Amino acid sequence: MVLVSRHVLVGCLLATLAGPCAAQQGAGMRIELKDFAKEGRTAPGWSTWAAREEVQPRCFVDSVHFRSAPDALAISGNGNASEYGGWAYPVSGIKPGRYYRLTAYYRAQSVPDERRQVVARLDWLDAAGKRTTQPDYAYETSVDGEWTRVTMSVPAPPLAASATIELSLGWAPQGTVWWDDILFEEASPPPARWVRIGTVSLHPRNSPDNVGAFLQALDEIAKEKPDIVCLGEELLNEGNSRTYLSTAEEIPGPSTDRLGERARRYGMYIVAGLIEREGHSIYNTAVLIDRHGNVAGKYHKLYLPREEVEGGLTPGTGCPVFDTDFGRIGMMICWDAEYVDPARALAVQGAEILLVPAAGGYLTLLKARALENHLYVVSSGFDVESSIIDPTGQVLFATKDSGVNKTLSINLQDRFIDPWEGDMRPRFHKEMRSDIVVPASMDK
Repeated sequence: MVLVSRHVLVGCLLATLAGPCAAQQGAGMRIELKDFAKEGRTAPGWSTWAAREEVQPRCFVDSVHFRSAPDALAISGNGNASEYGGWAYPVSGIKPGRYYRLTAYYRAQSVPDERRQVVARLDWLDAAGKRTTQPDYAYETSVDGEWTRVTMSVPAPPLAASATIELSLGWAPQGTVWWDDILFEEASPPPARWVRIGTVSLHPRNSPDNVGAFLQALDEIAKEKPDIVCLGEELLNEGNSRTYLSTAEEIPGPSTDRLGERARRYGMYIVAGLIEREGHSIYNTAVLIDRHGNVAGKYHKLYLPREEVEGGLTPGTGCPVFDTDFGRIGMMICWDAEYVDPARALAVQGAEILLVPAAGGYLTLLKARALENHLYVVSSGFDVESSIIDPTGQVLFATKDSGVNKTLSINLQDRFIDPWEGDMRPRFHKEMRSDIVVPASMDK
């Protein structure tokens, strides 16, 4: 096939497309794309594309590797390190505002970073065949045997009259990807996912019972019926001179038992900062307590400032995420916000809300972590703001005052669309580089 702009080619195909798939386009459409070599034709309706001829991958129908029907669409890097391109399929009859779901399966070989290099997306076109807005990326994945399922459900933008399904492989000279069982269909709008997120701003000073003070704060914020509440860092150490060793306890332990009673009483999740002893190690820990009062997870602070190292604490080694009954969350602690990798590791694993107990720090850094990862951040601070920040970096609430609680309702189903860049959360996932290695030393 002669290489041309995929937008020009799609415009031509939309004018001439015929056959069973075309008949299914329009209201309530459901288009199944598989069995790519039949009736003597190879991939009917599909075209190949690349930005320029020099980077065109090798695209072919493979009858050896397939998922269901006896062939698949294949893309090979063909030994070209600059390769980027793939297959395109036009869909007409798109109605602005209606939701459409794309589902596809791929199998990759010798592709180092599948998240970035293997892409399925929808490019929206107006009646003249021109792009109406930024493409939407299918970034939600699940493993299905030797294949990976990718999917998305998105509304068609204003002025959209057609869409192009694009399946691509990029910058994988030795790699090959096979695509099969592609389904494009009209879908119902996803239901709203409302969650009430809360933060407690409390600065105890020489209190004989710090946990008791936070329990009273939980009694107050419970009136607002939050689903999850963030408490501060090192609850037993705030506002006093106690050492880490003197406040270290096992988890589960006496403090989580007391916090768990409130979580159970009010049917809320609680995130709180404690000092944990585990064998010979003492950790600065954020603990997640579920609605039943049980310890559902914990996180050990990755980045320890000098003061905590000198106080005998041990750094953590991972960034776990936790599934709740309303969505997936991650936890960071204070100094972690100084660095980009903890929040990024949590976002990559699908965290939608980061909860950050913090003794100090900078609100600007918390805003940056929310904006660059496109998720909500809820912090509870001592010498830094307690805050709630949305995925655009907008501060919905912030205070340094003690004795202030705040609960806000958010819809985790909301999309945050940049007018120039599109839906930033999937774009972040698909364009992020995981192959960039930070040098171990600045020595030449």
